[in-house]
Amino acid sequence: MDADAPRPPRRSLKVKIKVLHSDFSSTILNARSRGKPSQHDPRDSNAAASIRPPQPEDTMPKEIVLNAFDMNCVGHIQQGMWTHPRDQSTRYTDLQYWTDYARTLEAGLFDGIFFADVAGVYDVYGGNADAALRGAVQVPVNDPTLLIPAMAAVTRHLSFGVTSNLTVEQPYLFARRMSTLDHLTRGRVGWNIVTGYLDSASRAIGLTGQMAHDDRYDLADEYMELVYKLWECSWDDGAVLRDKVQGVYADASKVHVIHHHGKQYRVDAMHLSEPSPQRTPVLYQAGSSARGKRFAAAHAECVFVNGQARPAVKAIVDDIRAHAVAGGRHADDIKVLLGQTVITGRTDNEAQEKYAEYRRYVSSEAALVHAAASLGIDFARYDLDEPIETGKSQAIVSNVEAMTRAAGPQWTKRKLLEQMMLGSRQAPLVGSAERVASELIAWTEEAGVDGFNLSRTVAPECFEDFVAHVVPILQERGAYKRAYREGTLREKLFGHARLPSSHTAAKFRSPACAAAPIPGNA
Repeated sequence: MDADAPRPPRRSLKVKIKVLHSDFSSTILNARSRGKPSQHDPRDSNAAASIRPPQPEDTMPKEIVLNAFDMNCVGHIQQGMWTHPRDQSTRYTDLQYWTDYARTLEAGLFDGIFFADVAGVYDVYGGNADAALRGAVQVPVNDPTLLIPAMAAVTRHLSFGVTSNLTVEQPYLFARRMSTLDHLTRGRVGWNIVTGYLDSASRAIGLTGQMAHDDRYDLADEYMELVYKLWECSWDDGAVLRDKVQGVYADASKVHVIHHHGKQYRVDAMHLSEPSPQRTPVLYQAGSSARGKRFAAAHAECVFVNGQARPAVKAIVDDIRAHAVAGGRHADDIKVLLGQTVITGRTDNEAQEKYAEYRRYVSSEAALVHAAASLGIDFARYDLDEPIETGKSQAIVSNVEAMTRAAGPQWTKRKLLEQMMLGSRQAPLVGSAERVASELIAWTEEAGVDGFNLSRTVAPECFEDFVAHVVPILQERGAYKRAYREGTLREKLFGHARLPSSHTAAKFRSPACAAAPIPGNA
C-alpha cells in the first residue's frame, strides 16, 4: 500500500463507541468534541459497569483480565508510532490526555492500566543516548505515580499497576507513597516489582554500574521483607480510632516501630501511613528468568510474561505455578498476564490495511535502541545480516532467552527487526474482532494465561478500536465481564481484600516481627 494512497475510511469515534452505555459514552464524546474535561462523576453511578445487558450463558470460559500497557512518555514499546498523524502520545504532559484515556478504558471494563517505567536512559546503542533522544525511546519520561490520583478521580473501578525499581527507590519512603496511592484510589493500586536493568540508572544514583542479575533479586527479597513489615505489621487492625470525643486519633499501643537490621537496609521507624484498603498493594512482577520465577513464586500475585508460541508460554506458566505450590502457596494465587499488541478493525482486511499503514511509521533505529538496552547488546556494531553474539547479560535475561527462541540461535538485526515491528517480543495480533477474540481465548485455554497487557500502537485509537470491536465479542462468548465487581483491586482479582495466609507477607503480621532483626544481621 503506497504511502500516498487513499486510506480506508475510519468510522467516527461516536459511531465506534456506540455499543457502550449511552450516558457514559456520550459524556466522553461530548467532552472530547469540546476539548474540555468530562463532567461525569464516577461515584454517582456505575455508569461504566455494562457494555451489554446480562444474558443467560450456557458455558463460561475463563474470564479474561485486561490491562492497557503504557508509560508516561512518548515512545513506549512500538517505537516511532508517535510520528503517525493520528497519534496523540506527544500530549503525554497534558493531564486531560490521561483522564480521557482512563475514561475510555473504564468504558471498556478494562481491569487496569499497567505503567512501565525506567530510571535511566537507553544508552547501549552506539554507546550514548543520542539515538534514544532522537526517537523518543522512553525519554523524556515522567513519573507515572503522579498520574494515578487524577485518573482515579474520573473513574470508579479502573486499577493502576505502577512500576518501581527497588534498586533506586528507598523502601521506607516508597512504602508511604504506595500507601498514599492506595488510600486515594480506594484500593485500586498494584506495584510492578522490578530490579532494574539499565547501567545508566545505577550511575544516576552514584553506583559504578548495575548489580549482577541474581544479586539484584537477593536485594529484592530483603526489600520485600522490609516493606511487608511496614505495610502489614507496623499498624495493628483497630489502631485508628478517630475518636473526636476523647481526642484520640490512633491507639499508640497498636502502632509499632519496625526494627529491620539487614544486609542492605537498616530501618528503625514506624510506617508513616495508617493502613490503606489493601495494606500491601497487589504485587506484579515481570521476570521470567529462573531466578525471576523463584522470586515471583514467593511474592507475586500477577506475573507478566512474553512469548510467541503457546507451548513455550504454557511451560513458563506451569513452572511459575509449580514453584508457588512448592513454596506453600496455591497455584491460583498467581494470575499470569501475557504481553500482546492488537491491531483490529471491523474486518480482517481493514485490520491488515491498518497494520500496513502503521508499519510505515515504525522507526528501525528506535526499535534497535530499545532492544539494545533490554538485551544488553550494542546493535550499532553489527551489519543487518551479521549473526549476533549473545554472551552473559546483566540486562533482562528472559528477553535474551525469548528472542533466541523466537529468532533462532543465529539471529541478526534483520530478524530482530522483523520480530519487533509493532510486536516487541512477539508478533502483533492482527485481524477482525472475531479473529482477535478467538486468539485471545485460545491463549487462555491452551497456554494457561489469565489475561493480557495490551501495548499501545496509535494512541488513543488502538484502545478505542479494541473497546468498540473486540470487547463486545469477548462478552458474547462469555470470556469477559459485563459489569465490574465492587471492591479493591485484590478483591476483584482474587475475591479477598488482604494477602492470603499462604503468602510470604503473612508471617510479618505479628507485632513480634517489628522487634525482630533478621537472624545473623542484628
